[in-house]
Amino acid sequence: MKSGFVALIGRPNAGKSTLLNKLVGQKVAIVSDKPQTTRNRITAVRNYPEGQVVFVDTPGVHRPMHRLNVRMVDAALEALREVDLVAAVVDASEPTGGGDRYLMDILKRVRKPKILAINKIDLLQKPQLLPVIERYNQDVGFADIIPVAALTGDNIALLESVLLSHLPEGEPIYDEDYLTDQPERFFVAELVREQVLQHTRAELPFASAVIVDRFEEPDEKGLLRLYCTIVVERQSQKPIIVGRAGTMIKAIGTAARHELERFFDARVYLDLHVKVRADWREDERMLDQLGLPQAKRRHR
Repeated sequence: MKSGFVALIGRPNAGKSTLLNKLVGQKVAIVSDKPQTTRNRITAVRNYPEGQVVFVDTPGVHRPMHRLNVRMVDAALEALREVDLVAAVVDASEPTGGGDRYLMDILKRVRKPKILAINKIDLLQKPQLLPVIERYNQDVGFADIIPVAALTGDNIALLESVLLSHLPEGEPIYDEDYLTDQPERFFVAELVREQVLQHTRAELPFASAVIVDRFEEPDEKGLLRLYCTIVVERQSQKPIIVGRAGTMIKAIGTAARHELERFFDARVYLDLHVKVRADWREDERMLDQLGLPQAKRRHR
């Protein structure tokens, strides 16, 4: 039997969370087309006949501009020291640049086995893929390079087999029915935030957060009552979330309620409010409230 921890690391929007959901077989991480969607480290477990893999999804590695981002990047880099295997995820459809070089420089210093998952191959023609593989193969000593498409599932089975082959022998780390280390309140906040990301544009997705104020267990009729606050940084952002005559917050709430009912397999009453909290991305107490670990290093 094989068992161990695998960190999924990459730049923002590389498709790590989509890949995690595909690997685990259900939705444990929100996804959007906005970079820096993942803010917290998420651990999720998948059991195979050959063993158990504990996947660790991490925030995208980037040069941080706020204390929020410093904590996000720190969570990703800290994971590299705690796992048995590193799975770097890159977007095959995007040209390489400074962000890729920054990531590869980090990976060169990692003394753990490393494999590369070249994601989004469904967006490329096959002749375009070979130069991408050769380019990354020259940068870091990857033990294996696997082209995949997390969205369609192409080559996911091969990736799983390769990951298991690099893990140490050992008994399962978690019980068979264990899925994730995150509490239910975390998923409530994330599923609401996912809809904020889906419905808003420009800087607002980056300047918003969601706090769960109350989580009431299902009543005798099976209704789960959830009360959340959407936090924004500036007064001018509040009417964008609310919308004319409340249309936007109603659309966000309706979409989020459907996702929550699917997640909890229960009827949900969702109450949303919007609050302005200036410069919350620099507020250490707010970042603690959002469950982000304290930063342990400076980033340049």
